[in-house]
Amino acid sequence: MPEGDTVWLAGKRMHDALAGRPLTRFDLRVPQHATADLTGVTVTEVVPRGKHLLTRFAGGITLHTHFRMDGTWHLQRPGERWRGGPAHQVRAVLANAEWEAVGYRLHDVRLVPTDQEDRLVGHLGPDVLGPDWDPEEVRRRIEADPDREIGDVLLDQRVLAGVGNLYKNEALFLTGLHPWTPVAEVPDVPRVVATAHRLMRANRDHPEQTTTGSMRRGETHWVFERARKPCRRCGTPVEIGEQGEVAEYARLTYWCPRCQPGR
Repeated sequence: MPEGDTVWLAGKRMHDALAGRPLTRFDLRVPQHATADLTGVTVTEVVPRGKHLLTRFAGGITLHTHFRMDGTWHLQRPGERWRGGPAHQVRAVLANAEWEAVGYRLHDVRLVPTDQEDRLVGHLGPDVLGPDWDPEEVRRRIEADPDREIGDVLLDQRVLAGVGNLYKNEALFLTGLHPWTPVAEVPDVPRVVATAHRLMRANRDHPEQTTTGSMRRGETHWVFERARKPCRRCGTPVEIGEQGEVAEYARLTYWCPRCQPGR
């Protein structure tokens, strides 16, 4: 599943290409909106919200989309060949005189009145990369369930929106926490939150994601997707397991048993 910084960058690029321009083509290839037509309507802004994308139009209409595991938006010039996959995977096309945005394998495609967006994203916690970022509120939400595992709660979008499996694993490594540590035993919750926030802000302006500071192939992460490889700090083989009380958030988890000791 794309991390929040990936969605943030997609939203920025979509906003730059579409905002302030009237649409020359509007095509939603989902049953509930197959006849909807906003051709000629101006896009006012494209806003990321956690892992959701909100495309707003003049007149108070919003197109909501979610990437989930495999969704993506591709930007290209009108007339260029679509490159994001076979045509039957296209779920949305938004075009103006200069740009064409083609959405592949998008999920939760909805048109709603802009003033009713909360029906779709109102359940989300503070957005790590959004203007509503509130680390104190995130701390309160995390500590509200002291028995919950810290690795599980970091992926709960109702607690904080945008953190995905990559930043969960890397933030826990950098703060020396075993993923299965109960929240009540985490000595410094604000430090964990601040670390995830810092990592995501550092990566939001480019598609490459690094938590080590290196962009060299094979050196971009501390433990994420490095199962059984030596820890970059101590050389102990990185371990792997599946974590998640809620099935929606169950993900492969990576940790160094020496740098992140647990019970």
